[in-house]
Amino acid sequence: MPTLELLDVDALRETLTTFRDVVRAHAADINRLNVYPVPDGDTGTNMARTLDAVVAEMAGAGPGLDATCDAIAHGSLMGARGNSGVILSQVLRGLVSTLRGHREVTGTTIATALTASSAAAYTAVLKPIEGTILTVVRESAAGAERAAADGASLSEVLRAARDAGRVALAATPDQLPVLKDAGVVDAGGAGYLLFLDSALFVVDGEPLPLADEGAGPSAAQLELVSRRHTTDGSVDVSEQRYEVMYFVDLADDRIEEFKQSWGEIGDSIVVVGGDGLWNCHVHTNDIGAAIETALQLDGRPKQIRVTDLFEEVADEHAVREAALHGSRHSAAGFGLPAVTCAVVAVASGDGLAELFGQLGVQGVVTGGQTLNPSTAELLAAVEAVNADHVVVLPNNKNIIPVAEQLHSLTTKTVRVVPSTSMPAALAALVVYDPEADADANLEEMTEAAQSVATGEITRAVRDTNTDIGSITAGDWIGIVRGDGIVSVSGSLDGAAFGLLDHLITPGREIVTVITGADSNAAHTDALLAWLHENRSDVQVEVHRGGQPLYPYLFGVE
Repeated sequence: MPTLELLDVDALRETLTTFRDVVRAHAADINRLNVYPVPDGDTGTNMARTLDAVVAEMAGAGPGLDATCDAIAHGSLMGARGNSGVILSQVLRGLVSTLRGHREVTGTTIATALTASSAAAYTAVLKPIEGTILTVVRESAAGAERAAADGASLSEVLRAARDAGRVALAATPDQLPVLKDAGVVDAGGAGYLLFLDSALFVVDGEPLPLADEGAGPSAAQLELVSRRHTTDGSVDVSEQRYEVMYFVDLADDRIEEFKQSWGEIGDSIVVVGGDGLWNCHVHTNDIGAAIETALQLDGRPKQIRVTDLFEEVADEHAVREAALHGSRHSAAGFGLPAVTCAVVAVASGDGLAELFGQLGVQGVVTGGQTLNPSTAELLAAVEAVNADHVVVLPNNKNIIPVAEQLHSLTTKTVRVVPSTSMPAALAALVVYDPEADADANLEEMTEAAQSVATGEITRAVRDTNTDIGSITAGDWIGIVRGDGIVSVSGSLDGAAFGLLDHLITPGREIVTVITGADSNAAHTDALLAWLHENRSDVQVEVHRGGQPLYPYLFGVE
């Protein structure tokens, strides 16, 4: 294909579509560039889903360059997910703010646009941190400006930008100790470089990087791991537990006050938008204050999303994404018996959904740790059940705040049992009474859910150090909510035995085992044998859950 000397509207559209496709292909690799040993990073997934919204918006836009730029700006603002998605949206908005109105987009124009992207990204972040995507965007823009000043062509400017960005990405671990200790480069920066790869593919026919090259962690991680400084102590992760995102209708002249107020309760603050509509992102331990800030400034928050960063498991996005193409809740109201109080529960696997149904749940919503159902999806399930009183089992901490909005959105009486796990939900359903009202069920079910100690088994995705010792990628680890990682082993069985030994304390009488999609009969038999030999006084129940990534969930009461 001939090299393009100018970037026209078709090439711009193709670049964004290619960027979306290549981020999708690399999403798992980018997700693994995280600082905790479980598969809980979702930068690649959030960037891909943000770009999904951009491509969808472009599909409905007019054919001209200005219309396409408007579509990219609006789609990225409205579709941004997570910290990385919000910053990416601002990068794209800065880019198209320069391209809009140009008849000819040359190398010089692109260099100016990349500089605008960097400025917009830095403006959006209350406390910019070097060693992140911000640094990579800034350095790539500087490389582009140097090339443009020397009279470089469009493709030469893009190549200079990418080369400078690659150098900046490789240097991110030297700027952020948490990256060096983890043996990774910045995930957002890695994802951004795929934009320049995509542009070079469209403009000059340069092959796109394969999923195990370029932005993927393989080459960069191997180099960093070989020279990283190993330290003792616990994993260095953010102390802010929750990611809070929402759109807010707020006057532009109050946005700085809004950002400063958020600065007092959290970090990783990114606020983008304008003309009275803003997309806002913060990491905080105070969900309520994050939302009340907007209200105190006469703003109107909407589409609130809360994610528990300590529990998030990114690879589950891809596993559950198929659920979005079908019904996310059971239609329930048709043919279901009328009851005084019905239950709506969130389930993370098909076996759990079936089990909940057997225990009397009328509305099952697909979701969990990383694919959190929206308020609208939960509300649809509440309206569908055949009862005027409804109890909701969120079964995950970051779904609880969303569920608590339901009562004000329906004429039904809705109560939320603050359940944070699937085993806790099962315990709550044991005492559920369909003929009691919501308040009575709330009291009994909450007490039952809180009586359960829960743990889970998963696999480490990289080497790290923790309070209980070093962990190697591929090790099996046992995690207890509130206590963190309590067991590690080269075998699933070993990690599970250590986790059970931690969970089953004196006075505990019942152990519930929920098998996941990756469990098998041999491991389950080994667990039962260990329980028989070491905790022969407990009653054991085994249920098929079908949940991804976690072969076993345990509840002990």
